[in-house]
Amino acid sequence: MPRSVIVKVSQRYQVTMPALVCKRLNIQGGDRLLVDVQDGMIILLPQPDNYTQRLAGLYHEIWEGIEAQEYLDEERCDWENDIQMC
Repeated sequence: MPRSVIVKVSQRYQVTMPALVCKRLNIQGGDRLLVDVQDGMIILLPQPDNYTQRLAGLYHEIWEGIEAQEYLDEERCDWENDIQMC
């Protein structure tokens, strides 16, 4: 399959997925897709059955080297200080 496939947007703003794309990605009739726009691009993603499992580990590199409990304790302390000042 070529890297890019051209599809036409209908009068009702609908797009038909090429059969070859659906087969390669195992997309079936009735499946739901998430539509996202990023940097001028349309991104279609299969809707996950479980969002928690799907997002688990996402951006894990942000938390590398940070002890989670220490971070939470520090945040809670800051919140308590803010509340006491009100």
